[in-house]
Amino acid sequence: MNPEFLASWNNFMQTAALISLGAAIVVLAVYEFNKLKISDFKTRYDFMTRNEIKFFWYVVILLIAGIIFIFNTINSDWVGSKGILWFGGRAFLAVSLGILVYYILDTLVRIYYMGIVEKKLNELRNRPRVSPAGNLMRKLSEEEEDAHLEESQIAEEALKGETHSVDYDVWVDEKTGYKQIEKYYSFMHALECPECGYVTLRISREEVTLQPTAEQGGELVKHYKCTFCGHKERRQINLSKLSKNVQ
Repeated sequence: MNPEFLASWNNFMQTAALISLGAAIVVLAVYEFNKLKISDFKTRYDFMTRNEIKFFWYVVILLIAGIIFIFNTINSDWVGSKGILWFGGRAFLAVSLGILVYYILDTLVRIYYMGIVEKKLNELRNRPRVSPAGNLMRKLSEEEEDAHLEESQIAEEALKGETHSVDYDVWVDEKTGYKQIEKYYSFMHALECPECGYVTLRISREEVTLQPTAEQGGELVKHYKCTFCGHKERRQINLSKLSKNVQ
């Protein structure tokens, strides 16, 4: 093959690899900066829920592209001396390697990295809040929450189960009486699967089997399916009575 073409090819591949690796670093740095500059824990929680996996994959894809570009510069003189078939074969092997790495990382993300993300989100959700007065706030238990929720919020936890249920956390400053209510969507998160042990158990559907009323509580059934091993199970949740907000 033409030596000038091979030299231009190597320069192009090396430049593309540097751009890909540099872009991966920039994307990661921008994401971490935007995440850490969010001081409110709930807002940071929502930001991570929407973006953590997405930006992780941006970085992974850029790194894989960089690997493919670098692979296409290996032994260029020798490959060029063997002709166009060897040159094309190296490119094919590079792309195949990139695809293989992608699927390996995809499996690792679904099995391991999701668990790491969920732990970080859970820690952020339970990190003590500070009231405007500068006091540490206490997170109320499920039994205590309803006294601080509006009737519409209690009903939302209970009655929206046909689509996807929501959950509320209530934080109270016991010195000043200030309260902070945070809304979470349970369907967006994965749990540890009891069958395979990976954090890949997600809600597939929900149904209210007994509607709550002002006189009696209700019942919500959550159906889970593991995206890794296919394990299925259902969990029953007792719903509180529909009572008015008590201050």
